[in-house]
Order: sequence, then C-alpha cells, then structure tokens
Amino acid sequence: MTAAPIKVLVIDDEPPIRKLLRMGLSTQGYEILEASNGKIALDLLAQNPALIILDLGLPDIQGHELLRMIRGRNDSVPIVVLSSRGDEAGKVQALDLGADDYLTKPFGWTNCWRGCGRRCGINCRSMASARCSARAISPSIWCAASSRSATVT
Repeated sequence: MTAAPIKVLVIDDEPPIRKLLRMGLSTQGYEILEASNGKIALDLLAQNPALIILDLGLPDIQGHELLRMIRGRNDSVPIVVLSSRGDEAGKVQALDLGADDYLTKPFGWTNCWRGCGRRCGINCRSMASARCSARAISPSIWCAASSRSATVT
C-alpha cells in the first residue's frame, strides 16, 4: 500500500505563482491544494495540509489577518509566507503572528526550497536541482537550476 502524498496548500492570487509552485512541488510527489483567495484557503484547511505557502496580498482577506485565522484553527502547521512585501515591519508582524519563515518575491528555487524544506522535511537537494524555466511562466520570477542550486543541503 502506497502512502498518501503530503499535501501543500498554496495560497496566492497570482495564477503564474501557483502554477510555478504546483509544477515544482508536484514533480516531487507532493499533492498541491490551491487557493486564489482567503475564503478558499480557509475551506481547504479541512484537508489538513502539511505545509502552507501564503501570499499576503490577497483580494478578500488581508494576509496578516488570514495568517491569524489559520493559526487560530491550526497552531502547528508550518507556514511559509511568500510575498512581494519586503518591509521589515511586515515581516516581523507575519513572524509574530505565527509564520515560520518569510520569503520575498521574486524568489529563486533554492531559497524557496530551503524555506519549505526547513519546515516540513522537503528534500532540498532534489528540489533545488529540478530543471525549470519560469521565464515561460512569469518573467518576474527567477527559477533556474544553477551550479549553486545543485549543492543545496
């Protein structure tokens, strides 16, 4: 009997970001749950994801408020914030509200996989060395395996 795949909830209103994360994580055997807004995200929490990747800029619920709501329902699931907001106060607020890590867009695979891997045991070495060309998905996102990526531990 095969074990059920680990579920990762990706909460982002940008379809190219969701697609990029879905492609990268699903090739490694993870089941991706996608939410384009906070309401859908809250509904998908019932599926007990092992990791949540959360964008703070959502159309219906302010990201920090959604983080607070998620923590109110599940205080143990790892949450990695992936946001274009780079201000120090916003990062500190997200971490104070229960985020486990904070990555700023645009992001590189190595940084993303390290952040996710620290939180739920994703194999960073195999994830970082995955071949991908995100330029076809979104020119604002850097995603390319490099010699540095291949050495991630």
